Amino acid sequence: MDEQMPIFYVGQHETNRTLPVTEDVVLQAHSCNASLLLQPLARRELMEHQYDMVTTPVTTPSFHSRTLSILSNYNATTNSEEADCTPFPLIPPLTPLDTFLAPTEHVTQQPVVTAPWIDLASPDPLIANLSQQVFKLEVAYAAFCGATSVLIRGPRFRCGASHEPSVTHFAQAILEGLNIGPYLHLSILLPMVESKDEEEPEPVGSLATFAREDFLTGLPKRKSSSFDAHRSWDTWNVVRTICNYHGRLSLALSIPRHLPDVSVQSRWFAEPLRMLELTAESFAKNAKGYPVLTKLAQGFIGRCMRLRTSPWLLLTDVGSIPGLNNPEEIFPMSDGMLSPTKTEDMSRENSKSASPTSSDLTPAEAAAIPQPKKKNKDPTPHLSYIRFLQRNQPVKTTVERFGGGYQDYLQSPLQPLADNLESITYEVFEKDPVKYEWYERAIALALADWHPFGKPASSPDGSIIIAVVGAGRGPLVTRALRAAATTNVKVSVWAVEKNPNAYVLLQKHNLGMWGNAVQIVKSDMRSWQGPVLTDGQIGKVDILVSELLGSFGDNELSPECLDGVQHVLNPGTGISIPASYTAHLTPIASPRLHADIMGRAVSDKDAWEVPYVVFLHQMHYLSSLNPTLTDGHSSKMELPTPNVQQAWEFRHPQPNSTLIQSQMRKGGSVAGGGAGGFSGGDGANDHNARSTTLRFACQKRGICHGLGGYFETVLYKGQSTEKTDNESSKKVELSTNPVTMEEKSKEMISWFPIFFPLKDPLYIPDDSELDVSIWRLTDDRRVWYDWMVEAYVVVKDKRVRIGLSGLHSSRKNGCLM
Repeated sequence: MDEQMPIFYVGQHETNRTLPVTEDVVLQAHSCNASLLLQPLARRELMEHQYDMVTTPVTTPSFHSRTLSILSNYNATTNSEEADCTPFPLIPPLTPLDTFLAPTEHVTQQPVVTAPWIDLASPDPLIANLSQQVFKLEVAYAAFCGATSVLIRGPRFRCGASHEPSVTHFAQAILEGLNIGPYLHLSILLPMVESKDEEEPEPVGSLATFAREDFLTGLPKRKSSSFDAHRSWDTWNVVRTICNYHGRLSLALSIPRHLPDVSVQSRWFAEPLRMLELTAESFAKNAKGYPVLTKLAQGFIGRCMRLRTSPWLLLTDVGSIPGLNNPEEIFPMSDGMLSPTKTEDMSRENSKSASPTSSDLTPAEAAAIPQPKKKNKDPTPHLSYIRFLQRNQPVKTTVERFGGGYQDYLQSPLQPLADNLESITYEVFEKDPVKYEWYERAIALALADWHPFGKPASSPDGSIIIAVVGAGRGPLVTRALRAAATTNVKVSVWAVEKNPNAYVLLQKHNLGMWGNAVQIVKSDMRSWQGPVLTDGQIGKVDILVSELLGSFGDNELSPECLDGVQHVLNPGTGISIPASYTAHLTPIASPRLHADIMGRAVSDKDAWEVPYVVFLHQMHYLSSLNPTLTDGHSSKMELPTPNVQQAWEFRHPQPNSTLIQSQMRKGGSVAGGGAGGFSGGDGANDHNARSTTLRFACQKRGICHGLGGYFETVLYKGQSTEKTDNESSKKVELSTNPVTMEEKSKEMISWFPIFFPLKDPLYIPDDSELDVSIWRLTDDRRVWYDWMVEAYVVVKDKRVRIGLSGLHSSRKNGCLM
């Protein structure tokens, strides 16, 4: 399979499967589209018409009947007055007649399904107790047989139903199941939205239909008009919260024909999706009568299939496996079932001859093959359509190909001043197709503007002095030389690097591809005195170029580094590239990241106090600028625009007065004031401290797991020679902000966003507000962040606080200066 295309793993599921799923059944599912086996197709094409897996029930109809008999006998012998003091009936252990499962190899590779007729969320304690007994028997036996994946039907919700299921009881049963099977992965099957059909019946023989009226009457009944598109998600949120974001708990999401509002889809997308269920009702019919999905459903599935771990697709009740119920659709071979190996051999032979009477077949087998006069009807049209969708998925973008392995993978921020980076780290940055090209454009524009505006050069021979500080392996040095060549401007290039290992490589580059055109200096940029001119004097720099920005702009000490090297910049005409940068925030829901940090916190108590660098992908923006773009009847999927707000800004070079005051405060002199720094130290770096409180309107309910952080930077803002010139065309910018990245630096991959986690997620109701407070603090030795989130609702024109996160601080993990 092409690595640039998403891969679909498709399973076949029957709600009321009554036959055992044997190895032969699995093999038949792997080669189920028998009509295609006679075609001269490559093996890869044949594989596209096969199921990858088949679900198998844990228990049989015989066990179901036995359980109903036990319930019936209990009800017949117990009257209402005795019910309170009579113990519930016990389900005896499983017998060979009760289950088809056994510890075989194919069981470990196929999802197993618990009984769809139990009701773990029943308000009747008798039904709930029997359901729990059945559930525990099934989970324990599935674990014994070596199953790894269990599918469990979630609570059933219907708009206007006479009673509400007890979601907390259901969740507690699931938690017990996780404890019973230490290696089992449990997936809860839930609809994307609750059913609007009040009369939708329970499955035949469901224990829910036997719930006693005494436990159903008196419960609140919702009106039909109270349909809630987020109710199913609320159910899932209760289950995973009670199970404490368990790593072996995931979601199987049933896709309706008409998808709900995009805000609902986006919320589900952020959850740990293991399966996407497509029933016959999920499909519409096209003009030729073939099953198809709506454009919106196609878009949602395509988006999910681009996740780092894509969900399985489960085709449910769309028809049985061909050949199992119709002997004419299965080919008996001399070695038994028609196997994938035989399929491959036939495909290879058919590539030479289209005749179905291959030499691999005996005369009797050849005679048994049907010879249709007309084109065979597709026995698995839904599967064929899904494979069609797979073949026609868009090719992965540059960002998806580069960042696929980094999706939602937490990384600690770099310590560029405290650590010397490895070559491989530099190499990852240098793969960016956009960043260095934009830097070259910025340098070229700065050079082109220099002489027309009458700026003097700092070099005696008229060369413009460019200093690349923090040169690394030298990509910006190369771009500076190219910019000079394209603009035909004479330059003198200096490269300053503190890393002794990178310094060696810079010298090699200078001897080779740079032709000794660069002056290499090994030094911390803050200690560098400046370029040595031809007359032996220490000169000044005209253009100071750096790539010190982190995922939040300033989180890798770019302000402190550029302040420290500003003394070499020509005070009258010198410029910095970048010239400015801003930090941006938005609240997000990311259950996957929250669960990951919970796992880390077991061995690292400070795991919640670290801003992580992460390629945010499977998450949901809680605040949007256009939250209701489309509904399920639309043919186009357009994601809401997130509400990303600016926190603060840094500009370079700093005013001289700022740096003079900073110098005065060093050492705690009287001239620097007597209070010292706000967060410790002398306060010499207090001018780089920042704080802000941002307010975000959240139209729909959700869970806030933390803050997504981004940055924008202006590398160079060109100067106009005439008032009619378009200055924006000479403005070079980079952005990781999802709102502006497409416009300013599309497909840039050098920086991933930053994530500020919350240890205790905040639940927010519809039409609420989140106040985000964040501080950038310093004690002259390190820089760190404090952050917190508050949730509010407006009641009678008054803001009422309904939730408050703890104050998080990365002081222990701050960036060392």
